[in-house]
Amino acid sequence: MNLLSIFLMMGQGNQQGSGFFPIFLGLMILVFWLFMIRPQAKKQKQQKEYLNNLQKGDKVVTIAGIHGTVNKINDDGTLSLEVSPGSYLKIEKSTISMEWTANINKTSAATTDSKK
Repeated sequence: MNLLSIFLMMGQGNQQGSGFFPIFLGLMILVFWLFMIRPQAKKQKQQKEYLNNLQKGDKVVTIAGIHGTVNKINDDGTLSLEVSPGSYLKIEKSTISMEWTANINKTSAATTDSKK
């Protein structure tokens, strides 16, 4: 017997356990929301806030692994990224990785602190 047929049988007739199914289903939805949907929405909100706070001179990493410095932020959702002196790439703001950028900036800050 598979799980679906057990759930369908629970909802039938005058069985004593039939009131358990709606509660179980509600708890499953609550757990799914708490562990899957809510954290993802929070992460998306942080990513959007991070992209809106980008400024010229920020060192960033794209999701493709390209390291560079923000040279210019355009109004059309793109930015000019300086990848080496005199070389510029025009990329979408959405391609900036918040996690990788934070990691590389943390690493460079630790290196700078150890040199002092």
